[in-house]
Amino acid sequence: MSAIPLSSISDRASLENRTYAKVTLRLLPFLFICYVAAYLDRVNVGFAKLSMLNDLQFSETVYGLGAGIFFIGYFLFEVPSNIIMHRVGARVWIARIMITWSVLSAATMFVTSPTMFYVIRFLLGVAEAGFFPGIVLYLTYWFPSSRRGRMNALFMIGIPIAGVVGGPLSGWIMNHFAGANGWYGWQWLFLLEAIPSLLLGVITLFYLPNTIRASTWLSENEKQVLEENIAQDGSDTSKSHSVAGVFTNPKVWLMAAIYFCCMMGLYGISFYLPTLVKASGVKDALDVGLLTAIPYTCGVIATLLVARSADRMRERRWHFAIASALGGLGLFLSTVYGDNVVLALLALSLGTAGMLSTMPVFWTYPSAILGGAAAAAGIGLINSVGNLAGFVSPSIVGWLKDVTGSTNAGMYFVAGALVIGAGLALLQPRALVNK
Repeated sequence: MSAIPLSSISDRASLENRTYAKVTLRLLPFLFICYVAAYLDRVNVGFAKLSMLNDLQFSETVYGLGAGIFFIGYFLFEVPSNIIMHRVGARVWIARIMITWSVLSAATMFVTSPTMFYVIRFLLGVAEAGFFPGIVLYLTYWFPSSRRGRMNALFMIGIPIAGVVGGPLSGWIMNHFAGANGWYGWQWLFLLEAIPSLLLGVITLFYLPNTIRASTWLSENEKQVLEENIAQDGSDTSKSHSVAGVFTNPKVWLMAAIYFCCMMGLYGISFYLPTLVKASGVKDALDVGLLTAIPYTCGVIATLLVARSADRMRERRWHFAIASALGGLGLFLSTVYGDNVVLALLALSLGTAGMLSTMPVFWTYPSAILGGAAAAAGIGLINSVGNLAGFVSPSIVGWLKDVTGSTNAGMYFVAGALVIGAGLALLQPRALVNK
């Protein structure tokens, strides 16, 4: 690749900063909006639960299994989906994922039996498999490791923003539309919240470039800056590029175990936060939705601050470990103060902020040891194994609630997983992940 004809190092640095700002502004808001829509469609079943269980006469165990079985389909198709995206390009594959999951999410409104609930949730997992790791992989095509934590954070705050927006929106839909056209509020919830994903999937086909070189909105100099930085980042000889080697690499499996613990916390909160808020004494669905926005708002702030600090200090083990441990502490305290709305919300805010701020830090780990197609397979494997927690967490919490009559035992289980994840993170070699 020919040298960029710039008069000084400072000129190149200036061009580099402008170019990354341009790419960030072009890609991250769109990917962020897509993730908000995706995550909302994945977890709005937590709000539907407030009336769906009574309307359909489902037990907590049925709900927990149905919420979690999504992740079995997700697990089975995650790695193949990511490898396909690496080969055919993000534009078509991400669009395919979004369009199919929006249709299936809307179809959840027609569920009338536990079997139908299980089948539609499983198919939804199959449809969405590859979206999150696909975007994580896509960002590695554009941003070097030194910038990746902040970019991951800008994308991943879609989770707490989905909570900030989705909570009040879901509560309003269930209250406002209940009975319209003879449908329950939760049926309208699944239908209306699927529409943005469908529209964004169609837009993706025209908006998202597959590669730096395919971007018509970048100048030649800008493309060269980006390509040189990615090439330099990928020239690390310590990285594995073997797809087969991913499945026998102990470092990859350690990362999968860490992420599993992280996801135990995420889905414990995502599927049960409305229930926990309601248990503290709040009854109206809209009020529950408004109050659930508070922990997620704290999560947005913490995610951005922790990712920025980790990138600036080039330190990622302790950033993850401390955040994960605080997440576990917050969930534990939410059970201690469960009958006090204010204290319970403070504890849930700590738990949510701690757990969510682990994610952008964690996703700098895989690209530190994997490159090329191995990165596609490795990111997919780690995400699929980690997301099995989405099956384990709600299933165990639901079962424990049926057995004990309280969500406390389930929250202890989830909090413990976050603390274990913090310990596992410190087992990673410092030189490997602090890049």
